[in-house]
Parts: sequence; structure tokens; C-alpha cells
Amino acid sequence: MAEKIRVENLYKVFGKKPHTAIPQLQAGIAKQELLKKHQLTVGVDNVSFGLEEGQFLVVMGLSGSGKSTLIRCLNRLIEPTHGKVYIDGVDITEISEEQLRQKRQAKFGMVFQRFALFPHRTVLKNAEYGLEVQGVAPELRRQKAMEALELVDLKGWEESYPDQLSGGMQQRVGLARALALDPDILLMDEAFSALDPLIRREMQDELLALQSRVNKTIVFITHDLDEALKLGDKIIIMKDGAVVQQGTPEDILTSPADDYVEKFIEDVDVSKVLTAESVMHKASAVTFPKDGPKTALHKMKEIGISSIMVVNKERQLLGMVHAEDTSKLARQHEPSLESILVRDIPSVHPSTSLHELFNIESFPVAVVDDEQKLRGIVIRGALLAAMSERRIH
Repeated sequence: MAEKIRVENLYKVFGKKPHTAIPQLQAGIAKQELLKKHQLTVGVDNVSFGLEEGQFLVVMGLSGSGKSTLIRCLNRLIEPTHGKVYIDGVDITEISEEQLRQKRQAKFGMVFQRFALFPHRTVLKNAEYGLEVQGVAPELRRQKAMEALELVDLKGWEESYPDQLSGGMQQRVGLARALALDPDILLMDEAFSALDPLIRREMQDELLALQSRVNKTIVFITHDLDEALKLGDKIIIMKDGAVVQQGTPEDILTSPADDYVEKFIEDVDVSKVLTAESVMHKASAVTFPKDGPKTALHKMKEIGISSIMVVNKERQLLGMVHAEDTSKLARQHEPSLESILVRDIPSVHPSTSLHELFNIESFPVAVVDDEQKLRGIVIRGALLAAMSERRIH
């Protein structure tokens, strides 16, 4: 899939003659020294990453890490000092102000921590605002705003005013205002940070559900690791303007890059994040309905297992046979496995958390995809070993 966003060697330096800082940073000068000697402040320090269409990127870090500066460089609300920002292959650092304005209108929607709603405008009029600025005809902008409000479950509230809504509902209006523009990319800066914990979790769930329907490319800023792990296909962790680590949630949890990342993840219950896919063994040995008991026994003996999964030619799971039952059939010269096929075996999706796996009493557990095709097998020993290795408690 083609990249929607590509950032290459991006820097943002604040102060007079910021470009003079770039060679010094590349030579390894400390940011504190740059500030002390030249009164130059580093906001973003040599950041590079790529994001495919429809992916959800979470950028996280402590206050002052540069995450909010980075997100504003993506649509040039803050002008980068050095580097490239490609949107659909076009380097927006090289285009004119007019081209940039058009690109922002066509490609980007923004949602901020502060809801920034107009108190004197109804929910519908707030949702229409971006379209109004673009000069869209009243009838069309009303239609688009209503569609966006329906997407965020605010149908029926269009004539209400912001002060009549809860914090979560107000943030939904902000999201609807961005969605009404039908942008390819949503930039969300601490969008849920001002919400109460319960409402925040509800908004996270709603955003994931919305993402599955509209398939926007999302860049989401947060300082909350649990939020990052829940939402992100990919996570970037920043410190002092630089990227410390980037990867999938599992990459971050299982292979933290340094002590800074270790500190971030030390209190996370990894069992609720890691999945069956991370601990399963590939189902390299399977047997088929056409195979007789001797063939099935030979496959089990070859790799030292006492049971084997039975699949059809499309690798869809049919069940399992045990070595003891199969051996009896072989002695009876039975040609088919049908009479000993155990169909009622536990199975899970690859995305099932280890926490859920521990509630299953019978092992092995088959891991099957949405089409019931066998992807792998989880045995209890591998599950316990994975938990021990990752120091889950």
C-alpha cells in the first residue's frame, strides 16, 4: 500500500537564524548548549517516519517532548526548519501558500484538546463551520454536517448549543466538524485529555469504531500509554524533540529501546495488550480428512506432538485428533479419521489478548482468522513462558 505520509529528517528550531542550528545538531551538539550559546530551542530533532493510508499513528511523550510541534509541522501550521513532509507523494514544504491552503482544505482535519466550539452557534452550525469557511453552499454544507453528526452519534442534537452538552459530546462536535470536510488525514492533538476517564474510554472506543467505518489516516497525540496502546497501529515515543522508538504496540512493550521507554511501560499490564498471535506456534503440521490414521500418526511422531489439527484444503479448521485415539483406529485398520474427530475445541482470533487466553481451561487452543482458517496453535507452556519473559504480573 502506498504511503499517505512520509516524513524525512524533519527539524524545527525556534529562534533567530534557526537554520544555523541544523549542522550543529547533525554534528552532535547538545540541545542545552545550543540554547545557552545561541538562544535556539529545538522543537523537533531529525524525525523520520512513514504512515500508510488508513493507519492509526499515536505520537506520545512527556510535556515538552515535541509531539505537538511535530503534528503541526505535518500541515505547516508550524513551518519546518529543515526536512521533507510528503503527503500523497507531494512535498508540502516546497509548495506555495495557495497550494498549501488547498492541500489543507482537501487533506487535513484537526481536532484539539480544547473543543473550540462557538457557544452562540448550534451543534449543526458548529459542525458546518469549516465548510462555511470554504464557501460551500448552505444546503450542501448542512447535508455534509448532518452526515458527520450522524457518524459521531449526535443525530437529534443538531439544534442544541454547546453548553447543553457533556464534555464527551462537545468533543464529538469537534470531531464532526473535522469529518464534515471529508479529509484524508485526521490530526488529533490530545483530543481526549480534557475528558473524565470513563468518557475518555468511551471516546476511544467510538474513535476505533469510526475508524473501521471511514478508514481515515489518523495521527493522534497523547501522553497516556494506555491510550496509545489501545488506539495505535504504530506508536512513536519522543523525548527532547527526537524519536526514541517507533514500532507496533507489541514492539514497544516487548523490546523497549532504552531506560526512558522502560519507564513508560513499567506499569502496563502487558497481558491485556499482547495477543494470541504473539505466542502462537505456526501450525506447520496439520492433517486432512483424506488422511488415514497412519498418516496422521506419522505426522505427530515426526515433530513429537500428541494431537494434531484437522483442516480442509482451504486450511479451515475442522477439529483435532489425539494420538491415542488415532493409534486405536490404525490397529483396527480404519481408513477414516471421522469417528475420532474432536470438533468442539477452543479457538480464538489472532487479536485475542493473553489476558483472555488465561481464562481458557483446555489447551491447545487453535488460532483462526475471520475465515476460520488455521493460523497457529497456543499451548499452555508457551503462554506461561511468554508471560514470564515479559515480566507480566
